[in-house]
Amino acid sequence: MSEAISTIDYREVIEYSLEPVIIHTDYQILYINRAAESFFRTTKEGVMGLSPLDIFQDSSREAIKERIQSAYSKPAEVIEELLYRMDGTTVEAELYCHPVTVAGKQAIQSYIRDIGWKREANQRQDELIREINELSATVVPLLDDIAILPITGKVDHDKAVALLDLIPVKVKEQQITHLIIDFSGMYSVDNLVIDTLFKVHYVLGLLGVGTFITGLRPELVLEALNLDIDLSSLPVTGSVKEALDILEVKHEVHTS
Repeated sequence: MSEAISTIDYREVIEYSLEPVIIHTDYQILYINRAAESFFRTTKEGVMGLSPLDIFQDSSREAIKERIQSAYSKPAEVIEELLYRMDGTTVEAELYCHPVTVAGKQAIQSYIRDIGWKREANQRQDELIREINELSATVVPLLDDIAILPITGKVDHDKAVALLDLIPVKVKEQQITHLIIDFSGMYSVDNLVIDTLFKVHYVLGLLGVGTFITGLRPELVLEALNLDIDLSSLPVTGSVKEALDILEVKHEVHTS
């Protein structure tokens, strides 16, 4: 087995690696693989002999110099840095490096992993928290124990889960017995949205809360039909006013 491993072409291994790899020594780039060419939007010839420090922000370069020096003797810890591509754009990346020997000389092999998706995920989480906070403030009382919850924008998986978690708590806090969920501000509908409507309706029903769905625009209803979604079992009205009219009649019958 050891003999077989010794015949492996190391250059091919790193050349076809999916992770960007840079090999450098004495602050000069000796080699980058194909993934690094794509990552940095350049060519091998375009970076040969350049300093690896050029990809870092000025504020990070002194610390990176120290890191490079220590990496000649032992692997360096994984860090996160903002890097510059050759076209001037930036990307957040995770860096790991370790010592290697190239033609009898000490060098450093660095691995780079794009973690820009983490920032996008964090931004999405921040947006979701903001949306949830907005939803918390928009369960609006209308008449005694009747309230309205306007839904706007696009309901994705995370927002649907937030709705399921949020609505029962809010109606309980406000002692609501009837909730009108208005979708006139929502611009798309899919199976996830309809599934959420069913679940919200069912959960609130278990809590003794009646629900009305309003504001499903014709194009949203047509889209639901195209998706083979059955809306017939949901308590749907054309407008908030229609729902209020029905509830006022029920209220009058109940109090008479």
